[in-house]
Amino acid sequence: MLALQDLIAGTNLAGATLVSTKPSDNAVYDVRNLVVATHLPIISHRQLHNDLVDKPTYRRLTAIPPDPNPIEIGVERPILHVQINLDSRPLHVINVHLKSKIPTDIPGQMLDTYTWRAADAWAEGSFISSMKRMSQALEVRRLVDQILTADADAWIVVGGDFNATPDEIPVLAIRGAVEDTGNGDLSNRILVPIEHSIPAPSRYTLYHQGHGQMLDHMLVTRNLLAHYRGSEIHNEVLHDESAAFGTDRKYPESDHAPVVATFEFE
Repeated sequence: MLALQDLIAGTNLAGATLVSTKPSDNAVYDVRNLVVATHLPIISHRQLHNDLVDKPTYRRLTAIPPDPNPIEIGVERPILHVQINLDSRPLHVINVHLKSKIPTDIPGQMLDTYTWRAADAWAEGSFISSMKRMSQALEVRRLVDQILTADADAWIVVGGDFNATPDEIPVLAIRGAVEDTGNGDLSNRILVPIEHSIPAPSRYTLYHQGHGQMLDHMLVTRNLLAHYRGSEIHNEVLHDESAAFGTDRKYPESDHAPVVATFEFE
């Protein structure tokens, strides 16, 4: 948080109120912290961490020794939900960082930090990571539906690192498109990816093995489109950390490009 305050000093966010996720001891996370910065009045804020979705249970098949019983598969990072007073009505900002595609460690199956003992263990680790990612995505979608049930005309923005491309299930689950649900009566509950207004060749936020991927998204309710003026993805100097020697020491800045959206309200 102190580093963020230094970063925004001298910008139009200097002096803004910062709301962040917190561990159980009410401190702040050293890394992968979710923060909303705003000069607007904050109505309320909370974090969700398996509050709307129970932890699934699973018995790891490749663990050494094998799991005698199923274990809970919890998520590492909470979801941040902040209500901001905008034009005398609430704007719901839901900040997310979904589980990465890096496989979850399986006991006894890692030869070192980067080397797996067996291919099926790597596959199972990837499967467990996908469970965590989808648990978070489902919790976000349930939160969105709760908000829209209470106020069908609510303004909602869901943004952050989804660790999923637009056509992957975590993004589709949160969007709730009619093409997927098959129910036209739910059309007022869909979330729209504002990245669609950016030309396809520039539509990426991460380089991985030489290929651009759109992993960071901003999804909004349709009633916000009337106020939407445009987006930018600042990927001009994005580096590829999957390349040899592409470490944080060499490239200390984020390997994800920032996504900037402009909205105009009276």
